[in-house]
Amino acid sequence: MPRSVNSVAKRARRKKILKQAKGFFGRRKNVYTVAKNAVQKAMLYAYRDRKNNKRNFRGLWIQRINAGARLHGLSYSQFMGKLKANNIDLNRKVLADLAMNNPNAFKAIVEKVK
Repeated sequence: MPRSVNSVAKRARRKKILKQAKGFFGRRKNVYTVAKNAVQKAMLYAYRDRKNNKRNFRGLWIQRINAGARLHGLSYSQFMGKLKANNIDLNRKVLADLAMNNPNAFKAIVEKVK
């Protein structure tokens, strides 16, 4: 009986890894064993940084809201506290966008909570 090997699946697995390594530098893009490690590390970074990205954006929004609030004589914490007390449910992303791109609307919100 002839020896059975599953070359088709083996080649597909390797092609999949090499396709993911497209654009990498040096042997990381065309040598399977090196590419496998590089892709695995890249996937770990991607997973970790999806979380970090959310963290970074929240910090950016807070800075923008703080800058907008200070133009009207409030600190960030005072402004957010007064928003909560007045039951105004706007998230930080929207508030930051208003502070940057629509200062008149942001000023109206500040006047309402003062």
